[in-house]
Amino acid sequence: MDTQALRNDTPGCSLHIHLNNAGASLQPMPVIQAVQDYLTEESLHGGYEVAAKHAAQIAGFYDATASLLNAHAHNIAFAGSATDAYFRALSSIPFEPGDVLLTTDDDYVSNQIAFLFLQKRFKIKLLRAEKLPEGGVDPQSVNELMDAHQPKLVAVTHVPTNSGLVQDVEAVGQLCQERDVWYLVDACQSAGQMPLDVAKIGCDFLSATMRKWLRGPRGAGFLYVSDLALGAGFEPIFPDMAGGVWVEPDHYELEKSAKRFEQWEKNYALVLGSKAAIEYANNLGLEAIEGAVTGLADYTRSQLSALPGVRVLDRGVQKCGIVTAHFKGKTPAAVKKALDDANIHAGIGTATNAQIDFTEKGVGWALRLSPHYFNTTAEIDTTIQVLSRIL
Repeated sequence: MDTQALRNDTPGCSLHIHLNNAGASLQPMPVIQAVQDYLTEESLHGGYEVAAKHAAQIAGFYDATASLLNAHAHNIAFAGSATDAYFRALSSIPFEPGDVLLTTDDDYVSNQIAFLFLQKRFKIKLLRAEKLPEGGVDPQSVNELMDAHQPKLVAVTHVPTNSGLVQDVEAVGQLCQERDVWYLVDACQSAGQMPLDVAKIGCDFLSATMRKWLRGPRGAGFLYVSDLALGAGFEPIFPDMAGGVWVEPDHYELEKSAKRFEQWEKNYALVLGSKAAIEYANNLGLEAIEGAVTGLADYTRSQLSALPGVRVLDRGVQKCGIVTAHFKGKTPAAVKKALDDANIHAGIGTATNAQIDFTEKGVGWALRLSPHYFNTTAEIDTTIQVLSRIL
């Protein structure tokens, strides 16, 4: 990778040290231009007219996303966010009282809340698999719980938002396929920072956002739906005219593709911005991106570990671009202020986002640094110098 060329293509790099890519990354010029150009044209010529004119480019979003995931365009739906995509998939599962949903301790907070809602409203049973000693879901525990409880759905977050852990979604997917169990993967923090192959993962649904590692616009995401799930007739609660055709007063026909999970009204500027972001990542290559991101993250961990009173919290056999650390005797506000004053962007994770994980680690909060491929070791060194001063 030509890091300087990538930085030149990212206007925000000249203004800040941006280490909050797990929150929202800086957009490159092709993404910025795609959104701005479409909005300008729409303001001059009308929304319906401009959407019709750009129909072929809009369709290209589905092709680009399919290429990212090793899927087909008919398996892809555009969504307003990763959570929007995830909840549409979750709502399509025909849960009945007594059904079991199997998940992990490290699944995303919004997903956990949704599972608890399903338990409260539909009287399902929520189970969480055990973890490996080094962190991450234990496939053997998943295997045993599946044999004992025959879950209707297994749901796993690939990369938790609160640590650098990467969960073994492929091993879980193999177990689901062996038992014909529906499988939902949250790839919100993995899409754009590492290769994703839905055939290898073996999932029926996979959701992601554009604003994080894919460097796309905020307010956009996507959902992958397998041919098996489409063939089973799964559809979200409350489909609209994007999801079906009203053919008779008391009957509608379901859209055959994953677009049944979309809503008819969508922001086409964000669709084209998302297309540009995914093409940008595809052109760079996800293997190259992963190598650059993990290299910078490993360097960040090593430098943080050398600071007195700092405990790096990341666990797992495989770690990714999210780096979390706790500062003994310091408040999150003090750490964040020191970075803000130095024009360094970072995130703070709290126990409300990771009730199980942070309780086990004995912390109430953590600093989250998430470098992307356009960051440099010099920027990380500057960040470490700022943090060392408050210690």
